Amino acid sequence: MATTAQTTAVRDSSRTFLRVSIALQTLTVFFQAATAGLLLTSPQGELLHGVGARVMYGATMLYVLAAVLAWKPGGGSPRPVLYSTGFLVLASVQVVLGIAHEPSLHVPLGVLMFGLSVLDLGRALSGRRVRES
Repeated sequence: MATTAQTTAVRDSSRTFLRVSIALQTLTVFFQAATAGLLLTSPQGELLHGVGARVMYGATMLYVLAAVLAWKPGGGSPRPVLYSTGFLVLASVQVVLGIAHEPSLHVPLGVLMFGLSVLDLGRALSGRRVRES
Protein backbone atom coordinates (compact mmCIF):
# COMPACT_ATOMS: atom_id res chain seq x y z
CA MET A 1 0.00 0.00 0.00
CA ALA A 2 2.88 2.37 0.74
CA THR A 3 4.31 1.91 -2.74
CA THR A 4 0.97 2.86 -4.30
CA ALA A 5 0.89 6.05 -2.23
CA GLN A 6 4.49 6.80 -3.15
CA THR A 7 3.80 6.19 -6.85
CA THR A 8 0.77 8.49 -6.70
CA ALA A 9 2.82 11.17 -4.93
CA VAL A 10 5.55 10.93 -7.59
CA ARG A 11 2.97 11.21 -10.38
CA ASP A 12 1.27 14.21 -8.75
CA SER A 13 4.53 16.04 -8.09
CA SER A 14 5.77 15.25 -11.62
CA ARG A 15 2.55 16.60 -13.11
CA THR A 16 2.76 19.73 -10.95
CA PHE A 17 6.37 20.32 -11.99
CA LEU A 18 5.36 19.85 -15.62
CA ARG A 19 2.52 22.36 -15.32
CA VAL A 20 4.71 24.92 -13.57
CA SER A 21 7.43 24.56 -16.19
CA ILE A 22 4.94 25.06 -19.05
CA ALA A 23 3.51 28.12 -17.29
CA LEU A 24 7.00 29.54 -16.80
CA GLN A 25 7.82 28.95 -20.45
CA THR A 26 4.62 30.67 -21.55
CA LEU A 27 5.33 33.66 -19.30
CA THR A 28 8.86 34.01 -20.61
CA VAL A 29 7.69 33.88 -24.23
CA PHE A 30 5.13 36.58 -23.40
CA PHE A 31 7.89 38.63 -21.76
CA GLN A 32 9.87 38.32 -24.99
CA ALA A 33 6.94 39.76 -26.94
CA ALA A 34 6.74 42.71 -24.56
CA THR A 35 10.46 43.40 -24.71
CA ALA A 36 10.39 43.13 -28.51
CA GLY A 37 8.10 46.14 -28.44
CA LEU A 38 10.55 47.90 -26.12
CA LEU A 39 13.28 47.40 -28.72
CA LEU A 40 11.50 50.04 -30.79
CA THR A 41 10.98 52.57 -28.01
CA SER A 42 13.64 52.22 -25.35
CA PRO A 43 17.41 51.92 -25.20
CA GLN A 44 17.02 49.26 -22.49
CA GLY A 45 14.82 47.17 -24.76
CA GLU A 46 17.73 45.33 -26.36
CA LEU A 47 19.23 44.41 -22.99
CA LEU A 48 15.89 43.19 -21.62
CA HIS A 49 15.16 41.21 -24.78
CA GLY A 50 18.61 39.59 -24.67
CA VAL A 51 18.30 38.63 -21.00
CA GLY A 52 14.75 37.43 -21.60
CA ALA A 53 15.94 35.24 -24.47
CA ARG A 54 18.37 33.46 -22.15
CA VAL A 55 15.70 33.01 -19.47
CA MET A 56 13.18 31.73 -22.04
CA TYR A 57 15.70 29.23 -23.39
CA GLY A 58 16.41 28.05 -19.84
CA ALA A 59 12.67 27.74 -19.14
CA THR A 60 12.32 25.65 -22.28
CA MET A 61 15.11 23.33 -21.13
CA LEU A 62 13.38 23.08 -17.75
CA TYR A 63 10.20 22.06 -19.57
CA VAL A 64 12.11 19.25 -21.32
CA LEU A 65 13.44 18.07 -17.95
CA ALA A 66 9.98 18.21 -16.36
CA ALA A 67 8.47 16.28 -19.28
CA VAL A 68 11.09 13.54 -19.01
CA LEU A 69 10.59 13.28 -15.25
CA ALA A 70 6.81 13.12 -15.65
CA TRP A 71 7.20 10.40 -18.27
CA LYS A 72 9.82 7.98 -16.99
CA PRO A 73 9.78 7.97 -13.18
CA GLY A 74 6.33 9.54 -13.02
CA GLY A 75 4.73 6.97 -15.30
CA GLY A 76 3.12 9.57 -17.55
CA SER A 77 2.71 9.82 -21.29
CA PRO A 78 5.75 10.43 -23.52
CA ARG A 79 3.77 13.01 -25.52
CA PRO A 80 4.92 16.03 -23.41
CA VAL A 81 8.51 14.98 -24.10
CA LEU A 82 7.80 15.35 -27.82
CA TYR A 83 6.09 18.72 -27.29
CA SER A 84 8.89 20.07 -25.11
CA THR A 85 11.63 18.82 -27.43
CA GLY A 86 9.88 20.37 -30.42
CA PHE A 87 9.59 23.62 -28.54
CA LEU A 88 13.30 23.50 -27.69
CA VAL A 89 14.06 23.11 -31.40
CA LEU A 90 11.84 26.11 -32.20
CA ALA A 91 13.54 28.12 -29.44
CA SER A 92 16.94 27.24 -30.89
CA VAL A 93 15.87 28.39 -34.35
CA GLN A 94 14.45 31.54 -32.77
CA VAL A 95 17.77 32.33 -31.08
CA VAL A 96 19.66 31.85 -34.35
CA LEU A 97 17.22 34.10 -36.21
CA GLY A 98 17.46 36.74 -33.50
CA ILE A 99 21.25 36.76 -33.58
CA ALA A 100 21.14 36.96 -37.39
CA HIS A 101 18.75 39.96 -37.15
CA GLU A 102 16.09 38.34 -39.33
CA PRO A 103 12.89 39.95 -38.01
CA SER A 104 10.84 38.79 -41.00
CA LEU A 105 11.23 35.21 -39.71
CA HIS A 106 11.99 35.89 -36.03
CA VAL A 107 8.73 37.74 -35.27
CA PRO A 108 6.28 35.24 -36.87
CA LEU A 109 8.12 32.35 -35.22
CA GLY A 110 7.80 34.13 -31.88
CA VAL A 111 4.06 34.50 -32.40
CA LEU A 112 3.80 30.81 -33.31
CA MET A 113 5.82 29.83 -30.23
CA PHE A 114 3.57 31.88 -27.95
CA GLY A 115 0.45 30.34 -29.45
CA LEU A 116 1.82 26.81 -29.12
CA SER A 117 2.91 27.43 -25.56
CA VAL A 118 -0.52 28.79 -24.60
CA LEU A 119 -2.20 25.77 -26.22
CA ASP A 120 0.11 23.39 -24.37
CA LEU A 121 -0.48 25.21 -21.09
CA GLY A 122 -4.22 25.00 -21.64
CA ARG A 123 -3.94 21.27 -22.31
CA ALA A 124 -1.86 20.74 -19.19
CA LEU A 125 -4.14 22.79 -16.94
CA SER A 126 -7.42 21.44 -18.31
CA GLY A 127 -7.07 18.36 -16.19
CA ARG A 128 -7.49 16.07 -19.16
CA ARG A 129 -5.12 13.18 -18.99
CA VAL A 130 -3.39 12.31 -22.20
CA ARG A 131 -3.80 8.61 -22.85
CA GLU A 132 -0.72 6.88 -21.52
CA SER A 133 1.29 5.00 -24.13
